[in-house]
Amino acid sequence: MRTFDLAFKDIRQVLRDRRSLAFLIIMPIVLTLFFGFAMKNQSQETDPRPLIGVVNRDPDGQLSLVLLDLLNASDTIRAEAVAEAGAAQIDSRVVKGELAAGLVIPQGFSAGLLSGGGPQLGVIINEETPDGETARRGLQTTLTRVAGMAETARISLKAYENQAGPLEAAARAAYLKDAVSRVAQEWKQVSVSVKAYSAENPAGKNDPTAANPYNQYSPGMLVMFVIFGLTSAAMVMVSERKNGAMARLLTTPLTKPELIGGHLLGMFLIIFTQQLILVTFGQLVLKVEYFRQPVATLLVMAALALWVAAFGLLISALVIKEEQVILFAMVGMFAFSALGGAWFSLEMVGKAFATVGHMTPTAWAIDGFQNIIVRGQGLESVLLPVGIILAYSAAFFGVAIWKFRFE
Repeated sequence: MRTFDLAFKDIRQVLRDRRSLAFLIIMPIVLTLFFGFAMKNQSQETDPRPLIGVVNRDPDGQLSLVLLDLLNASDTIRAEAVAEAGAAQIDSRVVKGELAAGLVIPQGFSAGLLSGGGPQLGVIINEETPDGETARRGLQTTLTRVAGMAETARISLKAYENQAGPLEAAARAAYLKDAVSRVAQEWKQVSVSVKAYSAENPAGKNDPTAANPYNQYSPGMLVMFVIFGLTSAAMVMVSERKNGAMARLLTTPLTKPELIGGHLLGMFLIIFTQQLILVTFGQLVLKVEYFRQPVATLLVMAALALWVAAFGLLISALVIKEEQVILFAMVGMFAFSALGGAWFSLEMVGKAFATVGHMTPTAWAIDGFQNIIVRGQGLESVLLPVGIILAYSAAFFGVAIWKFRFE
């Protein structure tokens, strides 16, 4: 009971400092909104797919229209319709880098391809640039599809005529048109797709901000600021030791384990409550799916709060002055946040950096949250992160007890 009394005493002291409350709740919310809004605007304004200028001189040709549809639906390239008046400028636009490539579809392209001919397409590509190479491969893939559609339609027509006899010209044209439509529809059902990624994520790795940028920054800022949340409670312990209050407490029936436990419990409750507010805000306002697996989320929160409380106990054991608490907390906050993936996803960096990052408990905390909100996994997905965080908690707590001075 005395342990709870001491914990609630620490909580009341922290609640009296309104500046700390503002920093613990308002600052993470403000930074989460700022980074998420900036990332959302960036993702809306930029399209990493190389741009291809297309001049279509066969506007009524079926295969010309199919070609344009495929270009517009491509995941690797995108098309821009260029009027005949602008056809002469395509070369210079490619050279300047405004376009990754230029494509001129000649008149009679569809009819020639369906008759088995080889109509000449005009293609201009600057292959010295990465976008030019991507455009070349994308165009080659798309044109191969269109040529395959025409070949399939011709083979189908030939097989039909072998059984039913030769068709008249109008009937043959109608049959080919219907066959191309059917093949084009089948192409749309192809289950294999290729994705294009921007230079910031060249490896095409899982980006948790793709669907909702707050999927990264809500747990990231939460983890970052809960570390700083230990400062007020840790400062209480340093102040008590410095002014002799801790020594006087030990003259009461309060034992050393109860004293340590009370302060540790106070820090745990402060940090857990801070997380609860930020998680609720993220779920209700930012649409981050923390509540998809509420038990799993609570487990990660509890493990993180326990580690941060143990870290706060360690800081209070190592420092002498109250000012040093802030310094140690700030250094810990920025170091663990930067390495642990609070500012950017470790899935988007190199393997070496990700390995180093996972030497920190913050990386495992963010993994636990993102297993729930990004990957849609269940309770079992957080057991490993929670176990590792608890191991860190035990290690920090052990060192803190070893170094703690009651005088």
